[in-house]
Formats: sequence, C-alpha cells, structure tokens
Amino acid sequence: MINFAVQKQLIFMDNVMYFIWLIAAYLLGSVSSAVWIARSHGINIREYGSGNAGATNVLRVLGPKAALPVFIFDFLKGLAAVQLVRFTSLTTSENPEIYTGIEITLGICAVIGHIFPVFASFKGGKGVATIAGALVAISPLPMLMALAVFVITLLITHYVSLSSIMAAIFFPIFVIFLFGMALSPGKITLTLKCFSLIASIMIILTHRKNIKRLKNGTENKISFKKKNSTDT
Repeated sequence: MINFAVQKQLIFMDNVMYFIWLIAAYLLGSVSSAVWIARSHGINIREYGSGNAGATNVLRVLGPKAALPVFIFDFLKGLAAVQLVRFTSLTTSENPEIYTGIEITLGICAVIGHIFPVFASFKGGKGVATIAGALVAISPLPMLMALAVFVITLLITHYVSLSSIMAAIFFPIFVIFLFGMALSPGKITLTLKCFSLIASIMIILTHRKNIKRLKNGTENKISFKKKNSTDT
C-alpha cells in the first residue's frame, strides 16, 4: 500500500515537471529575436513587409546581415527546447516512442511560442526556423538533408516560401523511406514517422497564400544584398 502511494506520488511529480518543461519550451519560443533586432534598427518589423516577426521578413526588410542572427536564434530556440527532455526522468532506451513524443511536444510548444509570443503581444512569425531546429535535435540527419534541399532551392529560385515547402515535402520522405526503410530500419520510431507527415502538411498549409502567389507569379523573391533600414 505504501509502495503504491509512493509510486502514485512520483507519477504526479513527473507530470508536474513535464508541464513545467512544456511551459519553459513555450517561453523559450516566445523570445522574438526578429522584433528585438529590428527594434535595434529603429523599426517595428511587424509594420513592414509581410508583417511577420521572422527571419524571412527581416531578410526582406533589413537584409541578410540582420536576418542571419534572427534565423540562428530562432533555430536554436527549437533545438534548445527539445533538449529539455534531458531534465525528465525518461531515457531514450527506456521507451523510445514516449521519449520521441515528449521531444516532439517540447518542439511544438517552442513553435507555438514563436507564432504566439507572450513577450511580443502574441504576434510572431511562421515558426519554420524554430521547427527546423527542433527537428534537427529529434532527427538530425533527415532534417539536415531537408535543410540542404531548402538551401539549394533558395539559391536557385530566391523564393523562401518555395524552399520551405520543398524541405517540408522531402523531410518525411527522408524519415520514412530513406532512413526508416533503407538506412536505419527499426531505429526511426512510428511517432517520428507520423509527426514528419503532420509537420510537412502543417508547414505546407501555413504557406497557402504563398502557393497562390507562386502560381500567379506574384510571390516576392528575396535578395541577398544588404538593405537600408528605411527600405520596405
């Protein structure tokens, strides 16, 4: 009876700690580097370009010198949020499916924080860089290959939206078929396979307007040249 009570108390404490780390991941994601860096240039990034507080809009408005640190910081937010799983009582060998599920949940909380940042009036960006960082932490090789697809597409087309969509399409292909079936069968969890599909679909859905503009030929290309802070 005493052992049962102790086990019940430990389970309760674990659940409380998981909730705390989920909140911590959200708060980490809520740190809006785009807003702060743009503010250092004397502008409110949400009043320029697309109005999104993300690396793409900073690139469009302020150029690569300002956009690069925004992308790196947003990427690292997702990476760091997933690492919070190390503060839980789980290990990857104990229950891979649950462990991966918690990693994914932490990453999602960081992305939600980026999109709806409590520190920036709940007006953030699309969260592509943050989810990329989270997925690198969860599944490094498939995500790095997807990032390579992003970079190659961007260099060829100069469309960030198309590059994001292409990376989103290829990520589940790499996870499920290349690694899940060919290179690392049995090591890719079902949870990760399912999430790779869900993440891909969600990223594509967030780019619905961009897809329409790409079809109409009205989507804006980005320039890698430096811009003045007064450019829009």
